[in-house]
Order: sequence, then structure tokens, then C-alpha cells
Amino acid sequence: MESLDPRIARLEISDDAILQPKEALDQLVTYEVFVQKKDKAAFEHVGIVHASDVEMAFIFAKETFSRRFTCFGMCVVETGKIRITGYTDNDNNIYDQVAKVEHGDGPEEIYEIFHLKKRGKQHVHIGSVEAESYDNALYKAKVLYDDEKPKFNVWVIKNSDILFSDEDDKAIWDTLSDKKYRDATAYRAMDKIKKFKEEQLNQ
Repeated sequence: MESLDPRIARLEISDDAILQPKEALDQLVTYEVFVQKKDKAAFEHVGIVHASDVEMAFIFAKETFSRRFTCFGMCVVETGKIRITGYTDNDNNIYDQVAKVEHGDGPEEIYEIFHLKKRGKQHVHIGSVEAESYDNALYKAKVLYDDEKPKFNVWVIKNSDILFSDEDDKAIWDTLSDKKYRDATAYRAMDKIKKFKEEQLNQ
């Protein structure tokens, strides 16, 4: 095969032909999703969605992650806007590797801090800090939230980069109180199978 370009390989276009460059495609962006599973509980990471913008990501997240359990709040943030520390293992605390950064080079902003306290679990929101940079925020998080128990990884996110659900729109989380249609037992499948078998035997 002379070319991997299907316009040549499949259409047998001459190598001397002048081809227009392909237009760049609109790519979906990855967003991280966090939910409050109980009223006033900390936001916990539950997964990702792919969307064209943050508003669409929120809609996809609501449809994906709030249909099968009670949800009191949700937020989404573009994955690329999360500052992630390294990972540790065993009982090593990632905060032991955080250097002292008392000041940053930007304006003071609010940063949200998420901890991974156990391998195989999800990151949980632990609190907020006001800082002048990501590194400054991470150091302040160490001072405020390091209780010497192992933290295997930390996420630092600017509050302004996060789209939160509105407190005034809590009605969007209301679901049916009776959801027996989700349980296999509600369909009485065994009763139907037994009835079918009896009918076959009586034929």
C-alpha cells in the first residue's frame, strides 16, 4: 500500500493529484463528575463524561449518574483543568512530598481540594483554600487538611473552573420514591417461567 490516506488507497487517486487538507474536527472534551450522595455531604468523584462544553457535560452527567441513586448535588469540571499530584503506595503520604510554597505569582483565588484516601476508591472533596497558585493551594491544603493519615493522591481545582448545580434547582434531583421496576423480583419472572413450563407439559 502506497498510502494510508483512504482518499488515495480506496479511490485510486493519482499520487500527483493536489488534495485539499482535511478540516479539523470538533473534538469532545473529557469532564470529571462529582456528586453529593446525601444532603450536605462532601462531593465525591463518580466518573467522567465526554461533551462539547461544560453545560452539555452537566446534562450528560445528570442523565448518567443521578438516575440510579439519590443525588443532592452535582458538579463537573474539565479534566485538563485539574492539577494532580503524584501517587504514593503502601502507607506513604503524598503530602510528605509537597514543598513549602507560601506565595504564588497570581491573584488570590479559591481552590477546591480532593483527597484519595484509599486505593480503589474515589476522590472526595475535603475543603477549600484561598491561594495565589496551584502549588500555593497545595501547600495550604497540606497545612490545613493533612492529619498524617495516608493520602495517596490530591486533586487541586480552581473553584471558578467548576460548574456546580444550583441550590435553587434541587427539584431536578427529585425521583420516584417507588422504583420497584428496577428490581428483577418486581417482574415475577419465575412465576412466568413456571407457567410457561406447565403449559408446555400440558400440550
